[in-house]
Amino acid sequence: MRRLGHAARSSGRVYLTGGATAVLKGWRQETIDIDIRFEPDLPELFAAIPELKKELAMNVELASPQDFIPALPDWRARSELITTHGLLAFFHYDFYAQVLAKIERGHAQDVTDVKAFFREGLVVAEKLLELFSRIEPDLVRYPALDPAIFRSKVERAVAGARELGRDDP
Repeated sequence: MRRLGHAARSSGRVYLTGGATAVLKGWRQETIDIDIRFEPDLPELFAAIPELKKELAMNVELASPQDFIPALPDWRARSELITTHGLLAFFHYDFYAQVLAKIERGHAQDVTDVKAFFREGLVVAEKLLELFSRIEPDLVRYPALDPAIFRSKVERAVAGARELGRDDP
């Protein structure tokens, strides 16, 4: 984050997602890659990535939940500030969007992460269902997704969260 902040020549936001969030929140010790999204797209940040990848011996992906599912309404407002370095503000990408993207993908690590989001109180079951319902009509723009299967996965995750006692606001 410091290196990207140093490279920036104008202000912007950097959103971290996936494993980076899990590591920074403390429920994972490491991640195999760092998924980020820039706003706006600053050429100097793209230019800094190859050197950072080499220096950190880690893959950096330009990816966020909205590359895989529709963007949630007001996702920026729900994105949590991590820190600022130089002209850049670093955020955790909206936890609800991260959880929905992980539910949809459904890998073993995703399932573990979803449980952690609920356990830590970062996501509330009823709000997750509400937000999913708001993007459900837009799922037709994502032909790789089956809306009925996705809904079923979300409902199962919400049921699991309720068992954890994490359905209260």
